[in-house]
Amino acid sequence: MCTTVRNAGTLVRMSLSPDARPPLAVRRARAAVGALFLTNGALYANLVPRLPEIKTALDLDNASYGLAIAAFPTGAIVSGLAAGWMVRRFGSGRVAVVGTVLTGLGTLAAGLSPTFALLVAALFLGGASDSITDVGQNTHGLRVQRRYGRSIINGFHAVWSIGAVLGGSMAAGAIALGLSLQVHLAIALAIFATVAVVSLRFLLPGRDDETDDDAAEPASRAAGMRAPRLSVRTLAIVTALVLIGIGGALVEDAGSSWATLYLSAGLGAPAALAATAYVSLVGAQTVGRLLGDRLVDRFGQRTVACAGGVIIALGMGLALAWPSVPGTIAGFAAAGFGSATLIPAAMHEADELPGLRPGTGLTIVSWLLRLGFLFSPPLVGLVADSAGLRTGLLVVPIAGVLVMLLSPVLKGRVVSRP
Repeated sequence: MCTTVRNAGTLVRMSLSPDARPPLAVRRARAAVGALFLTNGALYANLVPRLPEIKTALDLDNASYGLAIAAFPTGAIVSGLAAGWMVRRFGSGRVAVVGTVLTGLGTLAAGLSPTFALLVAALFLGGASDSITDVGQNTHGLRVQRRYGRSIINGFHAVWSIGAVLGGSMAAGAIALGLSLQVHLAIALAIFATVAVVSLRFLLPGRDDETDDDAAEPASRAAGMRAPRLSVRTLAIVTALVLIGIGGALVEDAGSSWATLYLSAGLGAPAALAATAYVSLVGAQTVGRLLGDRLVDRFGQRTVACAGGVIIALGMGLALAWPSVPGTIAGFAAAGFGSATLIPAAMHEADELPGLRPGTGLTIVSWLLRLGFLFSPPLVGLVADSAGLRTGLLVVPIAGVLVMLLSPVLKGRVVSRP
């Protein structure tokens, strides 16, 4: 149910002329936000490959290990709603930088934890800080995007994916070199905390709700004109945006939690080959995010998201209907490509909603879509235990269909007028 955008419904925005470059300060701010996304992707990724060492060192059984890992998304959900207030109170740039440093401290504390309880507390802190960082850096990224007058948010999320690959590669290198867990995580914290702190200098100054048109607005706003009331329609749109974001989360979690297991245990692929399913998803998602801004500018969020839902549903649907190792790897790659712009689109649209204070819509969507990461693994696991993992992975094409149905809430193509 992809909807075509007609001229009458096409959105128009004022922007720089095609040949004009944004001011140097805005270009520096874009690079600084990109650095924050890179650090956010890399910090926890440095810890993930070494979690089995922590499990062994603390002599945890599988249930205790799973409970400890769940502390990270739990912390994110508990702290998520506070992020909007923090952004309004302290500014998105400061919140993102401080949250980055605290996330790194949480990962380091997890590596230093001598007991199960301290490990849970450290991962809870890391997840809580990560959630706040997420809102701060996306708020500032969308603010920079408004200065550009065109879509750049997908590029930031592509940099996040690159950061995750970088962090995992650093961990693999540390293991190969025989670096202790503590030394490795301390080095990662020192590097990425420094990058984040330096980035703060180049972020945009001023309020996060400030726009280029502030000076031209009537004096009634300066005198305290009331914001529009929150309507039922706005609440319905927020719900739809949350579900679109959860659709993207379901796809990502299926790849990280179940792809390797499905190929190895379900299809008999060798371990090295089975791991390529997740790599193909992340790689295709990164490519999709690098292309996403150009596609969104040309076709609009609505069309790109709807097409992404079709690619997810068809790609994984065909892979599950006629299972094979090459077909499944291709199916996960299709799902990754199709889901590339979904979470950025949901965040962008939420941040633009009328009737909400600055950062509120983005905070709500960012907070609630994490429920997809929290509940997807046990949901797929329950279905897999009763009907097989192949059936459990139907959550991926279902997520694609869900995105197709909800894509009309997103904006159509935006025509830039110099």
